Amino acid sequence: MTHPPTRRMTARAIADALRSEINQGTLSPGDVLPTSKDLAERFDVTPKTVGAGVDILKGEGLVIGEQGGRRRVRANRPIVWNLTKFERGVRRDSAAGDDWSTAIRDAGREPEQRVTVRTGPADRQVASWLQVSAGSEVVERVRLRTVDSQPYQLATSSFPMAIAEGTPLLDEGDVSMPGGILAAIGHPQHRVRDEITIRMPTPDETELLELPPGTPVAEHVRIGYGESGPVRVMVTIAPGDRHRLVYELEV
Repeated sequence: MTHPPTRRMTARAIADALRSEINQGTLSPGDVLPTSKDLAERFDVTPKTVGAGVDILKGEGLVIGEQGGRRRVRANRPIVWNLTKFERGVRRDSAAGDDWSTAIRDAGREPEQRVTVRTGPADRQVASWLQVSAGSEVVERVRLRTVDSQPYQLATSSFPMAIAEGTPLLDEGDVSMPGGILAAIGHPQHRVRDEITIRMPTPDETELLELPPGTPVAEHVRIGYGESGPVRVMVTIAPGDRHRLVYELEV
């Protein structure tokens, strides 16, 4: 009696097996995966098939590659970003840092913001958010926010030049003022509108935020309104593996 040949494992099956071990905690965040040789012997396949299976997990963002050919289970410590409390009520801005930095320090982490300032014409999307004519001059403050020295957010705040001219909004560096700069210069925000989109990052975002392949981002748009209309729009790009977005609403 003949027996049918044993079907060899596919790259997809190897990926499924390793993913299950990651999800169950057999392989913990930060663990180095076994070598291709060891996995090939374990699954009775070629190293090429193992590599294809691991590449599937890289594409899903579960595994990252390192110098020397090692593959490691991704390990990040997400921050809880409470968007209900962020910039709401009595802001915690001070000369030592803005509301975001204060929240990160309260969580026992170390924040840093690298800020650049640029001026130029508003594109159609920014003009729509700020309710100004396309091409109107705006000021952009671009923040690369890091937590414990790792990039966590890319935040770009745009202001009409009529509001920003002659104010600290044009100053380079991480400028903060008690109550927030807008309130300090006489243009406080009275309400905000949030828009959130989940998407894959652009090449520039991937580079600036040091994103492994397969990492989606949340694009959080917050439009701040003063007495007579929008005074600021902030677009924050937040890697999906480094954030937990929270809203608390009364019902």
